[in-house]
Amino acid sequence: MNSQSQVESTLKEILEVVKPLHEDWVTRFKIINELREVVQSIENLRGATVEPFGSFVSNLFSRWGDLDISIEVSFGQCVSSAGKKRKQTLLGELLRALRKQGGWSRLKFIPSARVPILKIVSKWQNISCDISIDNIQGEIKSKFLFWLNEIDGRFRDMVLLVKEWAKANGINNPKTGTFNSYSLSLLVIFHFQTCVPPILPPLKDIYPTNVVDDLTGAKVDAERRIAQVCSSNIARFKSSTSRIVNRSSLSELFISFIAKFSEINLKASELGICTFTGQWEYIANNTRWLPRTYAIFIEDPFEQPENSARAVGQKQLVKIAEVFETTRCILISANITRNTLLPTLVGPQTSRFLIKKHPTVYPNSNYRYYRNTPPQAHRVVQSPLQMQYHLWQPQYKNSRPSTSQMQHQGPRMVPSTPKPQSQFARMRVPNGPRLPNHQFQKPNPSVPQDQVQVQVQPQIQRPRTEGYNVKFGTRGPHQVQHNQGQMWRPKYDK
Repeated sequence: MNSQSQVESTLKEILEVVKPLHEDWVTRFKIINELREVVQSIENLRGATVEPFGSFVSNLFSRWGDLDISIEVSFGQCVSSAGKKRKQTLLGELLRALRKQGGWSRLKFIPSARVPILKIVSKWQNISCDISIDNIQGEIKSKFLFWLNEIDGRFRDMVLLVKEWAKANGINNPKTGTFNSYSLSLLVIFHFQTCVPPILPPLKDIYPTNVVDDLTGAKVDAERRIAQVCSSNIARFKSSTSRIVNRSSLSELFISFIAKFSEINLKASELGICTFTGQWEYIANNTRWLPRTYAIFIEDPFEQPENSARAVGQKQLVKIAEVFETTRCILISANITRNTLLPTLVGPQTSRFLIKKHPTVYPNSNYRYYRNTPPQAHRVVQSPLQMQYHLWQPQYKNSRPSTSQMQHQGPRMVPSTPKPQSQFARMRVPNGPRLPNHQFQKPNPSVPQDQVQVQVQPQIQRPRTEGYNVKFGTRGPHQVQHNQGQMWRPKYDK
């Protein structure tokens, strides 16, 4: 086995370990339910809703990932946010209620943070939870990352691998002056925008303005407007006949990602990373980034001109660059083995699952089997949360997909129109909550395995295009319009 093949097989093996299983979803829903009960027991929070966001909603979390929770006290009406003093008071009341109830450990209140946070650890799988108040910006950012994952399933795989690698090498902790997980996700987006050919477009082609500026008025209307613009532009990008499909393997993408940022400390002195434009930007020429006081600038594309890597220090940036360079040398070295790769790519927790044997089955993959079709090269993974969020379903023409579409987008189909349902409907079993009915189907034993295809129902709404053939880039991105359609959003409380 040559070096790149070894890297490829090792990365896939790691993915099968870090991807969440069914019980990992169930556990997090159970925690959300328990937090809801505590919130409703507090006089000043009665009627508030408990909304998950972060990697859980974007489907970019690992089996051991944290859970981010926003308690919305605006009751889902207008986009508003309690003042910092009010947030501190409410989180303080929640802290006392959680202590009184018991079953939670390592409770830590951080009132002085930019966004006041209450950190707790659940008795279920010791999952850490970060609780904030009215974090609608975090919610909409999470949905954007989820939509990007719908473009190409390799995005999710890369984010999971990069976060695991960064934790293993001590550069995924903003408390110690290194990257937070959101910054790492933005680096993956940037890599997918700047590889050749690009996998993702500049984010301005998906949403042409600053997202947080458009979070005004009724919350449900604001979210619907944003979702419609993104849905239209993503569909246009995916359906473009002029787009060259990137067929790079996971190992090729990972190795080139590491190489791209191996001298990041040198570039950061003059250049900032801008996923909104999809290119390096000179800091001196970018007035919205001045005055610059950061070691590295990774602009938050949804909350410009905020720096998502503002916690990174200059000394730590040198360490980060050294980790990138050391990893690059290992990945391109001759005669590398699984045993030499694992200490660099994974931490101790993941290593315990990889030491004894190499997985040969895929118990946690979101597969759906269809007859007489070839396998996909890169599947787009459907999250169980989609059953809750009811992200818009595309309506495709009844036409046979091209080979590239089958490999990177999944076969086209006309799904049924989803019906809104109450929170956690279809998620109850005698022993607690379960996931919605999922898309698993047993393969037909009469069909040879080399003719089995993975298929996942796509989730981004596409407008009907009969008689409408447009090449991506020939028209400007779809602009924000008001009162277009309807979008059902999740309600974990009623």
